[in-house]
Amino acid sequence: MSAKPAPRKSVLFLAQFSMLLAIEAIVCFTSLGSLPAFGPIVATLSHIPVIITALLLGTVPGAAMGFFFGLFSLIVMTFTPPGPTAFVFSPFYSVGEVSGNFWSLAICFIPRILIGVVTGLSFRLLSKILANLDKKDALVYGISGFLGSMTNTILVVGGIFLFFGKPFSDALGFSYDLILDVLGGTVLTSGIPEAVLGAVAAYAVCKPLKTILAKYQS
Repeated sequence: MSAKPAPRKSVLFLAQFSMLLAIEAIVCFTSLGSLPAFGPIVATLSHIPVIITALLLGTVPGAAMGFFFGLFSLIVMTFTPPGPTAFVFSPFYSVGEVSGNFWSLAICFIPRILIGVVTGLSFRLLSKILANLDKKDALVYGISGFLGSMTNTILVVGGIFLFFGKPFSDALGFSYDLILDVLGGTVLTSGIPEAVLGAVAAYAVCKPLKTILAKYQS
């Protein structure tokens, strides 16, 4: 007479997702989620709960956590904007004659959702490709976390360049001719460190947790 695994798994899933969502809210709404950065876009830890969710719970829950990341970002950029470029993330914020629009929502949500998608799919693919490699876990977790984070950075920076290049440069007070240099510097000073943190957290957190949870669920 087997126990009732489905309710137990559902409760465990809800508990894990809720805890990660609470952490996501903390890093989005408090200064605990901000890192010093040289570029105009603040480096953040907000991508890490999304990566962890995708690796622990799967691609779809990871995408859902990415949606919450985007939603929390929209709230912050609308009501407590950290700088004059908040309009690139919120259609409800404006600076002078410049205001956000539909593309603000796209930049705010799509890259964040895709953190979970790319992380989860990368993990599944790399687990198969590197299945016969000894000590593959660090590579599988690390690369998955790195790719998920870089997906967010590249799409956000690319979206700013494509849809808000001139207003973005005007809001920060530099020539539009320097837009690629500024955004490229942001990738180097913020995006890559964030991706490295994502890679480290993916392995350091998810590997031991999966081992513990496997024993609990057995």
